[in-house]
Amino acid sequence: MKARGAVIHQVGGQWEVQDLEVSEPAEDEILVKVMASGLCHSDDHFVTGDIPVNLPMVGGHEGAGIVEKVGSRVTRVKPGDHIATLFIPACGVCKYCVRGQSYICNNGAGMETGMAMDGTARFHDTDGNPIGGVTRLGSFSNYLVCHETQAVKLPDDIPFDLACLVSCGVATGYGAAVNAAPVRPGDVVLVMGLGGVGANAVQGAKHAGADHIIVVDPAENKMELAAGFGATAAFTSIDEARPLIAQLTNGQGVDVTIVTVGRVDDTSAR
Repeated sequence: MKARGAVIHQVGGQWEVQDLEVSEPAEDEILVKVMASGLCHSDDHFVTGDIPVNLPMVGGHEGAGIVEKVGSRVTRVKPGDHIATLFIPACGVCKYCVRGQSYICNNGAGMETGMAMDGTARFHDTDGNPIGGVTRLGSFSNYLVCHETQAVKLPDDIPFDLACLVSCGVATGYGAAVNAAPVRPGDVVLVMGLGGVGANAVQGAKHAGADHIIVVDPAENKMELAAGFGATAAFTSIDEARPLIAQLTNGQGVDVTIVTVGRVDDTSAR
């Protein structure tokens, strides 16, 4: 079927909206009408080359939409279901998934190519040339085809523009605090960067019971926003934050640091 999507063709290029052809779903895949998509900083990394992928590529992995069609072996969703996309096609049964390491599920191998798990493309340009989709999704298109393991059924009353954010930014930030760190009751937590991931790391740290959540971000307008997400203090540089950190921790340093800046080397000048 025909679709329209934003495609990056080369490192340093710009996103170009173009006509696309979307393949029919295979037996274990679904066709999704995308109703909303978030813009992750990863999408910019593809433009700058900080994350190498095979180009051209349809952008986007933070998607929410409606299932239009399902393959013959699909059991998780049905046509008409509202879904949010998962940027890792976690099978749930391999040794990594059962260990709680779904982020390295075998199904994710080769995602940088943008091709489906069978190695072929689900997007093509009007000349028939294959185009990948970011993390085997491509939610910058108004239609996409993905494996059923990349769809999570949603209650119908959840707005699509909110659901799409849970696909990556919310889960990444919240999970960094609650699962990866993990933050424990009474901890002093430092969150570097208050973008979409950082804001949710703050919320996760608060939910986990941190006593103090300190945000560092160079943008002045984020100082007030930080408190709304649950931060107890906010500063525009690490140097400004150091005295409070020393005071709260008897000079030992914070219990948990969550770094959510666009590039880790950005912290050197902060």
